[in-house]
Amino acid sequence: MSEDNKYPVNLLDTPFPMRGDLAKREPGFLQRWQDQKLYERVRAHSAGRPKFILHDGPPYANGDIHIGHAVNKVLKDLIVKTKTLAGFDAPYVPGWDCHGLPIEHQIEKIVKSDKAAVAANPAIHAKIVAFRKENGLDEKATHLPADFVRTLCREYAEMQIERQKKDFIRLGITGDWGNPYKTMAFETEANIIRTLGEVHRHGYLVKGQKPVHWCVDCGSSLAEAEVEYEDKNSPAIDVAFQVLDMAALAKAFGLPAERLAGVPAYAVIWTTTPWTLPANRAVCVHPELTYDLIETPKGLLILVRELAESAIKRFGFESVEVVAQAHGSKLEHLQLAHPFYDRVSPIILGNHVTTEAGTGLVHTAPAHGLDDWLVGRHYGLDEDNPVGNDGRYKAGVALFEGKTVWEANPLVIEKLAEQDLLLANVRLNHSYPHCWRHKTPIIFRATAQWFISMEKPGHAGQALRAVAQKAVDDTEFFPDWGRPRLEAMINNRPDWCVSRQRNWGTPMTFFVHKVTGELHPRSLELLEQVAQRVEKSGINAWFSLDAAELLGDEAKDYDKLNDTLDVWFDSGSTHFAVLKQRSELAWPADLYLEGSDQHRGWFQSSLLTGCATQGRAPYKQLLTHGFTVDGKGEKMSKSKGNVVAPQKVIDQYGADMLRLWVASTDYSGEMSISDEILKRVADSYRRVRNTLRFLLANLSDFDAARDLVAPDQLLTIDRYALVLAQQVQDEVTADYARYSFHTAMQRIHHYCADDLGGFYLDILKDRLYTTAANSPARRSAQTALYHITRSLALLLAPVLSFTADEVWRTLNGAADPNGEDNTLLHTWYAIPQAGDAAKLAEDWAKVRELVANAKKEMEVLREAGSIGSSLQAELTITADTTLYPLLAALGDDLKFVLIVSKLSLAQGAENKVAVAASSAAKCERCWHYRADVGSHAEHSTLCGRCVSNLFGSGEVRAHA
Repeated sequence: MSEDNKYPVNLLDTPFPMRGDLAKREPGFLQRWQDQKLYERVRAHSAGRPKFILHDGPPYANGDIHIGHAVNKVLKDLIVKTKTLAGFDAPYVPGWDCHGLPIEHQIEKIVKSDKAAVAANPAIHAKIVAFRKENGLDEKATHLPADFVRTLCREYAEMQIERQKKDFIRLGITGDWGNPYKTMAFETEANIIRTLGEVHRHGYLVKGQKPVHWCVDCGSSLAEAEVEYEDKNSPAIDVAFQVLDMAALAKAFGLPAERLAGVPAYAVIWTTTPWTLPANRAVCVHPELTYDLIETPKGLLILVRELAESAIKRFGFESVEVVAQAHGSKLEHLQLAHPFYDRVSPIILGNHVTTEAGTGLVHTAPAHGLDDWLVGRHYGLDEDNPVGNDGRYKAGVALFEGKTVWEANPLVIEKLAEQDLLLANVRLNHSYPHCWRHKTPIIFRATAQWFISMEKPGHAGQALRAVAQKAVDDTEFFPDWGRPRLEAMINNRPDWCVSRQRNWGTPMTFFVHKVTGELHPRSLELLEQVAQRVEKSGINAWFSLDAAELLGDEAKDYDKLNDTLDVWFDSGSTHFAVLKQRSELAWPADLYLEGSDQHRGWFQSSLLTGCATQGRAPYKQLLTHGFTVDGKGEKMSKSKGNVVAPQKVIDQYGADMLRLWVASTDYSGEMSISDEILKRVADSYRRVRNTLRFLLANLSDFDAARDLVAPDQLLTIDRYALVLAQQVQDEVTADYARYSFHTAMQRIHHYCADDLGGFYLDILKDRLYTTAANSPARRSAQTALYHITRSLALLLAPVLSFTADEVWRTLNGAADPNGEDNTLLHTWYAIPQAGDAAKLAEDWAKVRELVANAKKEMEVLREAGSIGSSLQAELTITADTTLYPLLAALGDDLKFVLIVSKLSLAQGAENKVAVAASSAAKCERCWHYRADVGSHAEHSTLCGRCVSNLFGSGEVRAHA
């Protein structure tokens, strides 16, 4: 109670400060939540409710989190918390993807004493130094035992997880942080192996060939991340493939056969890797490009129109004539002769053909190129690889047996010249893949790999592609554009190559016959035995296993497979390895939520493993969010200096501000963030916080157990305020239910700024401040504010988790002195409603329209200088037969709604408002201009209602 003068008003204070000071105060909230085991209490409180499972797509355990990680985790937290408040049991188990090349790469850098890597990982480096010493190795030895490297990888991943976990917790993400899932956990590794077994059981696992990056110095395949691109000087040659069927050629170009009689014809390719020509199996053209048939001194040449002129110039021909043109689609299956082997190389179609360089016809060797391999599988071309692990041609390869691929280049060129099929031969500097270790050029070569087949009949006789297509149909997408994207990828994707030649990964625990290459007939039984061992001691249980332990005498006939699984198989199997194994979770998940790149990644790998093992997707819904860009819409990069780090945002603004930015941004597209954008978010936050502070301050002397007023005893406007609060709550929770957080935030902001700040709370100030503290009119207002505050705190809790908790503690301070209650231990607030709710909403829509019109009229006088505040105005309102009864029922309260000192109401043909300046004196206490100011001799500066409220029975306000 203000004691500034002898006529006090009810100006209350609150421990809820105007400044949030979030960055400094939020860690204290986190500590209290952890001390009170909030997540465990929410789980216990939610027991028995319907389940809602959001399965966490695991981030990779390497490096600090970036703003994309923050967006992803906050969106997940918003959903888990809204579902909890909506009455679901919504556990959240965070996870990490732990195997794979990036971690192996980091360990290799430490082993090689890379200064930055060593400085960042001194403990691991110390273990390497100690290991070398204990085992008598040179202090610079880089070839360490694979099992020791795997141990280092595990320790490195664990340290990275702890770093990332700390940042995720700081974001206010509520989850089972004490027991997350990790793909490197022994039981998870065992269950990933079991998932592989289920894929095999259902008939989808097949062995085949696939071109991979291959370093002849390493004698190993390389992943994309191990490849560096450097300039290389290579031969660039144009090679003529002679057409074998001239009649078919004439038909393709729409010419009579006799037009081409006696003239040789050639399809011309251009390549910078002559050594791949021994593996040529076809020539590829683009189906939609136009190809010219050109008469030259060499004969008829087929060239794409866009490159024909430059090619002819390169060949040194001066006099040529275009005989005909045809789309590439017309050339399909045209038979060509291989330039130096006795076999046919047909023309095939491929969309990878471009007009950037060359001839527009692409030499196709499925053993030596991914595009070639993909199109070759479509056409059933031979994938045999003539090149061995050492980069030399295998025995039996005519002309080049035993030669390295680099030695073969000049030999191939020489043979082409001898055959008179070499049209051009120049040297070219171009970007070429090199091994990141040896800095030497690498090659593409097909090697034996394991695939999950998209076309082989499996589950109930169905191909996996068909099962996956139906699974996509059965999935709900947010936003809708996710469906066609995933559909297109499933429709067009090749078989999934799941094998890798790495150390740090889940092993493919199969035994392969040394002669036939077939899997052991008891593969599934053996796989389970291995899985049980891995469950106890991790993946080293396989790598250190003596095959005879399981196979006995058969071990002499079988090799233990040393391949590891693609890390996408690891993460794509977590629906089985985690959801089906943890009692608090359930399969399938209700929702997977990741960035838009995961249609190609985790969404798809999970879909395929789910369909291959369970016959359906492991999720019911997919939510996709866009990438984070800077304020100009540009991709973030360190070189541009436009990276916004979540740690910096939290240190400056607090996590709630970052959470509010995420919730306020339409995640269906790119999400822009910058200092300017964050300042606007901060302004929005201040509006909400100021509203909350007003509500809490005016409830400081309100005890709900003692002072709460029944709904039907509230003043009319207070009953309407609760109707409006219910409408807002219904709209916001509906937005939450469909994951439309930015529209929910817009509604809440509008509610705080306009419905409350610009209307209801503005009207309420007079009653809250000037009526007697315990008067029915004031308690009516406080009752409405109490219900509004509880509703608003719960609506904000999923987004402004720290702020909402602060509101909750302030509101319930007396009843909950230790702050043990929490918004997450409740569901959406049950706002009490009077029986006339529907009519109130309809009536007050009309009243608010009148208020808006009156404000416009008063603004005219204010701009003219005739009045200051609206209390200086006197209104004359004429209302028609529809509006008049509604306004008349409010009685003297109507002037408080309009915030004027005097009002006259009359009935007329139309609705209109007239405004005049008051000539009455101003009350010192309530600031109303009233004729009875000074009517009481002892209180000459007060109006009659203030005298009554302070010293008498108090004014009476209508409940009608």
